[in-house]
Amino acid sequence: MWYWLFLAALSAGSLFAADISVIDEIICKANGDIITRNDYLRARKQIEDGLRQQGLNGPRLADALKDAEKNILRERIDQLLLVSKAKEMNLNVDTEVNKQLAEIQRNIKIADPEKFQQFVREQTGQTYEDYKSDLKNQLLTQRVVRQEVSSKIQFKREELMKYYEEHKDEFQRNERVFLREILIATEGKDAVGLAAAEKKAKDVAARAKKGEKFDELAQSNSDSGSAPQGGEIGAYEKGQLRAELDAAVWSQPRGFVTDPISTGNGFLILKVDDHQKAGLAQFEEVENEITGKLFQPRMQPELRKFLTQLRQDAFLEIKPGYEDSGAVPGKNTAWVDPAEIKPETVTKEAVLAKTRHKKLLHVVPIPGTSTQTSGSSSSR
Repeated sequence: MWYWLFLAALSAGSLFAADISVIDEIICKANGDIITRNDYLRARKQIEDGLRQQGLNGPRLADALKDAEKNILRERIDQLLLVSKAKEMNLNVDTEVNKQLAEIQRNIKIADPEKFQQFVREQTGQTYEDYKSDLKNQLLTQRVVRQEVSSKIQFKREELMKYYEEHKDEFQRNERVFLREILIATEGKDAVGLAAAEKKAKDVAARAKKGEKFDELAQSNSDSGSAPQGGEIGAYEKGQLRAELDAAVWSQPRGFVTDPISTGNGFLILKVDDHQKAGLAQFEEVENEITGKLFQPRMQPELRKFLTQLRQDAFLEIKPGYEDSGAVPGKNTAWVDPAEIKPETVTKEAVLAKTRHKKLLHVVPIPGTSTQTSGSSSSR
């Protein structure tokens, strides 16, 4: 009877095992976090999509993807270690996360929270919670890098001036204006809507002229795609703008704000962020530009150095077949599968010997001591 029960149990176990499928596979452990094969493949797909958008296909796409693929695991580990560091530093970016989500929701003009979450799922292929978590991790990594790396990269004025003197050809300028915009759209509006848009444009222009921050007004009022960037639209030389816009800004100084200009699809308000004259730019005009030119070459090595130290201090295990191109030389990151860890075993003889040893110690008196017995024995 027991034989048939055993076969039935074995059969049921086999059927159960046949139904088991691996949903995902852990390929890296980094401190208390993991990277899965799906994470890796998702990152690879994003890279491939980006390369295709650049017009690459065929062998060129394959070569570029193969080259970029080398750093996928490195960049995933980088992010996990930076987020881990942020937690260690007790950084909190919840306010920034909510502000950015609210800004995105405002820009796409979806007021209903459930519809906004559905929009996120459709556009990203992620759940809203995952998207929010990714945004939070991104802001945390930026904060760590800013506090621990970029803020420590400083340049003396002498360094900046030296670069200016040695590269004056880079700072020869045609006359140009740097502009920001606010667009109050009128497309598809009736007479009442047009009047309301014009009134709003005049009110916003008046507020800007009184000194309210133009970038904040743009973010909260503009219908243009430049709104998230505070209305910034870059630099223009004379003749690159439409005639009526050229006339409105070309002779104006830095900080000038126009009245609303009707453009056919709305009312446009422009601000002159800067007005550079033709010829060699003054050092003060290009000081920030020079800082930017010197910053990036120094930033990347310093960031890599910081990430290397994080790796050195971290618990890391990487599954065979995957490579961290930012690995620390000499650090052991070999994969250890808990299922393969064998418990310590001893022989039967060793156990018996250990037992005899304990018994002998129990009955043999320690030199210099005496034993006493109490009670009676049945042999007496």
